[in-house]
Amino acid sequence: MQVYGLDRTIREQPFFAGLQEAFCMLVCGCARNVRFEAGQYLFHEGAPAEEFYLLRHGRVALELHGPERGSVTFQTLGPGELAGVSWLIPPYRWTYDARALTLVRAIAMDAACLRQKCEEDHHLGYEMMKRFMPILIERLQATRLQILDVYGSPGQ
Repeated sequence: MQVYGLDRTIREQPFFAGLQEAFCMLVCGCARNVRFEAGQYLFHEGAPAEEFYLLRHGRVALELHGPERGSVTFQTLGPGELAGVSWLIPPYRWTYDARALTLVRAIAMDAACLRQKCEEDHHLGYEMMKRFMPILIERLQATRLQILDVYGSPGQ
């Protein structure tokens, strides 16, 4: 069965490697293709986290804003990576900006749709959490390193 023509594309993404067929079909029901031009924002800090993006082509900068420094890129993402983890945790609002550095083609996942499916099937929910936890830890670590860079070493 093919859902939105994305089932094969989703199966080929490293993030979904080894996902059970039944889970893959559930996930595909929440997916659609999207495109962003260079300079366009995928999402802004504080806005509702209604989707997350599996990058297929292009590069995306994850940015934090500081009052004296302006926008600071704390991580750059490319094909096969995910932009957006805030959809997982209430209040479901973005905690940073994501800006396309080049033309970006991605699969957008409807967050409310996927959350509902995870609530209905806790095995799917656990599978998604196992896949998202390493990304959350990686983003936390990247932010921590950026903070160290921003504030420098003690005694400066």
